[in-house]
Formats: sequence, structure tokens, C-alpha cells
Amino acid sequence: MHISLTGHESDDRLTPEERLKAREDFFRLMSHEIRTPLNGVMGMLSLLTRTPLSPDQASYIQTARESGDHLLTLVNDLLDYARIDAGRIELETSEVHLEPLLQGVAELLSPRAHGNGIEVVWSLDPRLDYIHADEGRLRQILFNLAGNAIKFTTKGGVLIHVGLSDSGLIRFSVRDTGPGIPEEARVRIFEEYGQVEASHATRYGGAGLGLVVVKKLVEVMQGTLTLDSEVGKGSLFTVEFRAPYGLRHQPVHELYPHAVNFVSDNSVLIEGATCHLAAGDCRLRPAARLDECLDAQGIILADRAMFAEGPVAAPSPKSLILLSPEQRDEITAWREKGWAGYLIKPLRRSSVLERVEALHDQADTKPARTHNDDERIASECAPDKAVLLVEDNPVNALLAQILLQREGCRVERAASGEEALDILKVRQFDIIFMDLGLPGIDGLGAVREIRSMGIRTPVIALTANAYEEDRRASLNAGMNDFLTKPIELVALKNRLQTWTGEQRQAKSA
Repeated sequence: MHISLTGHESDDRLTPEERLKAREDFFRLMSHEIRTPLNGVMGMLSLLTRTPLSPDQASYIQTARESGDHLLTLVNDLLDYARIDAGRIELETSEVHLEPLLQGVAELLSPRAHGNGIEVVWSLDPRLDYIHADEGRLRQILFNLAGNAIKFTTKGGVLIHVGLSDSGLIRFSVRDTGPGIPEEARVRIFEEYGQVEASHATRYGGAGLGLVVVKKLVEVMQGTLTLDSEVGKGSLFTVEFRAPYGLRHQPVHELYPHAVNFVSDNSVLIEGATCHLAAGDCRLRPAARLDECLDAQGIILADRAMFAEGPVAAPSPKSLILLSPEQRDEITAWREKGWAGYLIKPLRRSSVLERVEALHDQADTKPARTHNDDERIASECAPDKAVLLVEDNPVNALLAQILLQREGCRVERAASGEEALDILKVRQFDIIFMDLGLPGIDGLGAVREIRSMGIRTPVIALTANAYEEDRRASLNAGMNDFLTKPIELVALKNRLQTWTGEQRQAKSA
């Protein structure tokens, strides 16, 4: 009996469909095998940054994290490109609500942006509510474009915008205030492994495939991708495509009849806030300094970046300071100076409109106090919530357990789907985090069993496979949401708040 050890002969006997399937399985395996240890490395480095460190130690860890980020970007780009090059692009159309999509993308990218000393901002045409498209592919396009812009921008910021063109096309755009792209490089960056400069691959990381992936996805969507850039001023990437859309209910009256004073010198931040306020039929009046605000009793929103000296006296009893999540420790000091409250950047449209309405309803004679419930600055976003963590990898289990406990959760771990099912027969939980690649009954099989038992507890998929197909399979099997490894703390907080906090209670009411 002749046996081929190289596999060449058996490969020749495969049909084209079987070869494609084998290649797909290989990409999936590589994604899992590379991202799983990366999850442990990146997660533990993140935990180390929250321990007492000397300046030298902090610098070493920051360098290691940046190297890990570059490696993760490289892995993602290579795997995405390989799968797309193999023709594995499938679009699944559903109703995509644009506000949470944009908010989620901006907030996941915000730590990277704030680390660069810039802002990442999102804005949405006040008329638009939802579109019918492939949400996963739209998210991938925005992540690639905005992530690329953040990488090269060192002052100002990046604005992610969705609107309508004059001809009724859906328009996604990402604008930055970076160095701009020379004319001779504007075609090259959309080619395989293309860079603006050869040194960028070493300096910034990446394989030069992110924009290639975007281009191919846009082509499948039958859309267009354009680039406008001016050296020294920045770049604008625009994606346009045709899709059914739904309009948002417009406010029946102004939330605030006067212009809202906005103190900032960041044009990107001003543009985003202008669009947010327009959704409530409110106007924005930009100001470069506090003393330029004309109405001493009016509403004032001021960017923390304008106050190098730290907290200053509130110019109005209706003043809000705009902080990054990393500046949460300053909140008390600003309140003691008479500020009514704060807003966390990236700004959320709903939060901006709620605060403006609350301040408008306050009497002018006393300092206003606004209620803030932004989970991004909460020390514990899920206090005393019971969590079942189903994860077989001991390193990833330890990391996830520590992250959940830091958010106030009581965590019980199961190492297999069978063990999880046994535990759920005798105990109840507020939320379940379920790895997909479990031994024995995998995550999809386990959640089907859980649903057949009549258990409606929210289940969040955990996986090192960063593919849209895995997200769809998870939701179809009965899971509620999806988290990709390496776990981003911002994303974890969001899932906990969404499925165990007030938003979950509102859904159940």
C-alpha cells in the first residue's frame, strides 16, 4: 500500500471546493493557534500596567504591548487577506442600527487614540437611523480605515462619519488630521504590501494589507472607495454604496433654544459634537477660551485638553468638562470647582443630548448636578454579578477571571461544556461567558443544550477566531453576543453593562 507523506498526491485528488474548504480550515486553525497565546500575553501585560511599577518597568511593558499590538495587526491583516484572496467573502444582510455601530468602533479604538495624544470621534447624519447591510463587514471596514488613520496621526484626531450622499447613497467616511499621503503613494497603498514609505512597515507595524482588505470588501458590496488627501493637512477615505435605509424620528421641539458653548481647539471634536447636538435640533457655538463664552448662565461644554493647569472654577453653573476614561480620577476635583458634571470621550450622542436637556431644565440660580452612569469610568461595572466562565485554556481562564473580578463579578469556572451544563442544573447566573473551542461539547453545542433546558441567561461567546462567520454561528446557536480574543477591557465592560446593567433590565421590562 502506497502512502504519501507529503500529501501532494491526495491534494491533487481534491475537488476545487474541497481545496477551498481545506484552505479555509487552515486559516481558521492558524487564527485560533496564534491569537490564543497572544490573548494571554497581551492580557497579562495589560494587568501588569495596573500594578506599582518603576518608570523603567512601565516603559518596558509599554514597548512590549506596542510590539504585541503590531503582531496582532499583522496576524489579522494576513489572515483576512488570505481568506478574501481565496474568495471566502459572503455578505449577510440585516438591519444595522448605526449609532451603536459607530459608538462601539470609536470606543474600542479610543485607548489607542488617547495613547497617541489625539481624539477619535464619531458622527452620524441626524436623519439616519438604520441601514440594511452586513454589519460585520461594515465594522471591519471602519476598524481598518480608522485604525490606520490613528496609527499615523499625532495631533488633532480622527473622525468617523456616516451620512447620505446627494444621490441617496450611504456614505461611510474616515477623516484624519495626519500628515497626508503624497500623490505618488495614493495608488500604492491599495496594493498588496503597499506602504506610503518603505520604513513605515518597521516603524508602525502591519503588512500593508489593511487597505487592500477594505478595497476588496467594498468591491463585493458593489460600492466605491475614494481617497482625498493633502500633505500636511490630512486624508479622507470615503466608501459609498447603495443600501435600503430608515430615517430617525426627529425631535418635536428644541432640547435647548440657545447655542451650546463648546470650548475646544480640536476641529475634529468640534465637528463631532456639532453633529451630536444637531440630532436634538441644538446649535453649537465654538470658543477657543472660557472667557469667549457669551452667556454666563448658558450651557458650556469644555474639553479637558484646554486646561493644562488642571481643574479651574466653573464659568457657569451649567458647565460640563469633557474627560477621557483615563482622567476619571479628576472628576471630584472638577465638581469641587463648581462644574455640574462631566462627559466621557469619545462623546456619545445620547449622553450629550441627555445632559443638555437636564441642564436646560435646571434653575439658573443654583449649580446644576447631572446624573452620570457611563460604565467607561465605573470602578466596577458589574458589582456582585454572578458569572459562569466556561474556558478550557488555563491561562485565558485566569486572565478572564481576573478581568471579571476587577469589575466586581463573582466568577465560577467550568473547563468544559459538560461541566457547565452540570453546574447550570443546580445554580443560576447573571451572565455566561462561553469559549467556542471547548473539548467534548463545544461552545455552540453547549449553548444549544442550555437553551433547550429553558435557561434564558445571556451567553457571550469567547473565541480566538476573529471571523464574521463565527459571530453569526454563535448568534444562530442561541448566544446573545460575541467577544474576540485578545479581550479588550472596553469591550468586556460594554458586554457586562449591556447584558447585566440597566440596559438589560430595560430589555426585560
